[in-house]
This record gives sequence, structure tokens and C-alpha cells, in this order.
Amino acid sequence: MKSLPLLLALCTIGSCATFTAAADASGVEALWNKNCASCHGPDGSGNTRMGKKAGAKDYRDPKIQAELKDETAIKNIKEGIKKDGKEVMKPYGDKLSDSEIKGLLAHMRSFKKT
Repeated sequence: MKSLPLLLALCTIGSCATFTAAADASGVEALWNKNCASCHGPDGSGNTRMGKKAGAKDYRDPKIQAELKDETAIKNIKEGIKKDGKEVMKPYGDKLSDSEIKGLLAHMRSFKKT
């Protein structure tokens, strides 16, 4: 019976971790929808009017995912992207924390089709 309180504590901790992970996932999805989906699409396809205009890549494509390194993606999110002196993606480094940016990267990676 002495192990019952420990078991209850562990179950509570496990439930909190599951709840936190679910809350984090929904928070990242909300960040994606607010900051990224207008160009990259809710599904990462880039199949939006703005995405087509900016040349957004299809992040569902395993080849695109393999070619994009995490460091490059993080830099692009933080600093934005310019082509021929024209901004094609605005910077988010002053709007998002490092953990939010890493969460967005993980969310983007989840679009990859196998």
C-alpha cells in the first residue's frame, strides 16, 4: 500500500506530460495558422495564392524536406528570405521565441509524406 501514493503521483505526472504535449501541439498549430499558413498552407503544400506568388515549397514532399536543413529553416524563419533584393518571406525572429521557432520547424517536418 505504501507504493499507492507513488503510483498515483506518477500517473498524475504522466497525465500532465500528455496534457502539456497536447497543449504544445495545439499552440504550435495555432502559431502555424497565424504566421505561416497564408503562404505555406495549413497542410504545408504551399498551394495558396500567396504561396504560389512567393514560390513556397511543398513541405509534404520528402525530397524537399531532405534538402532543407534545420539550421537553414531556423535562419529563414528568424531572418526572413529575400530574392533579388525583394522580401519573399518576412522575418519572425523578433516576434517568436526560439522554442516557438523550433516548434514550427517540427510542425513543418510533420507534413512530410512517407
